[in-house]
Amino acid sequence: MSILLDVQNIEVVYDQSILAVKQVSLTVPQGAIVALLGANGAGKSTTLKAISQLVTAENGQILSGDILYQGESILGKNPSDVVKQGLVQVLEGRHIFSNLTVEENLRTGGFLQHPSAATLKQALHRIYHYFPRLADKRDTLAGYTSGGEQQMLAIGRALMTQPTLVLLDEPSMGLAPKISREIFELIAQLRAQEGLSFIVAEQNIALAKHYTDLAYVLENDVVNAFGNTQTLYENGTIQRAYLGQSVA
Repeated sequence: MSILLDVQNIEVVYDQSILAVKQVSLTVPQGAIVALLGANGAGKSTTLKAISQLVTAENGQILSGDILYQGESILGKNPSDVVKQGLVQVLEGRHIFSNLTVEENLRTGGFLQHPSAATLKQALHRIYHYFPRLADKRDTLAGYTSGGEQQMLAIGRALMTQPTLVLLDEPSMGLAPKISREIFELIAQLRAQEGLSFIVAEQNIALAKHYTDLAYVLENDVVNAFGNTQTLYENGTIQRAYLGQSVA
């Protein structure tokens, strides 16, 4: 299985002084769903933003290391150029345009590739196939949709960029368990049917255990363990990373 993403010993600081991530390395095989696990403040979000190059928008800087995507370094690239190469991030908190309709939100994701009208229509049809709730709400202002629908919209908008690798930051946060499972089922379906790869930063251990192949466990801004997600769960490594709590 080929390696799609190779993060090599990156170190990230904010405001030129606050160390947020130190010597983090990880790889994402083509077609894999990889979990990034750890307690709040462990460095999960910073790691994702470093990969997508969005960390610079928050006065962050990658001091050392390298990030290879499809064999090419993307370090220091403009985030929009990284998206055009097929790597897109869905930020924590479902950053949608609340005053635009659902379909208008989706269209904003499609415009990056400058598609023809026919291609854009086909892309929208694809999203509505995977997210029928969004089809039902296509003319509704996004701000009036539910939290779960907004998360689906954020993911759908990212998919409109025609990605190969999707970074998801806390996709289940604030959602009912049923909706969270529905979103992870969709992730699994996208991997199975379209060959997409994912990195998912997640607090929900049960979802990660069930839906991801590999896991990297972050503690105090470094990778403390990595391997098969199920194995890391069964030997207690994941549970210990979450403040030593035991999970049944």
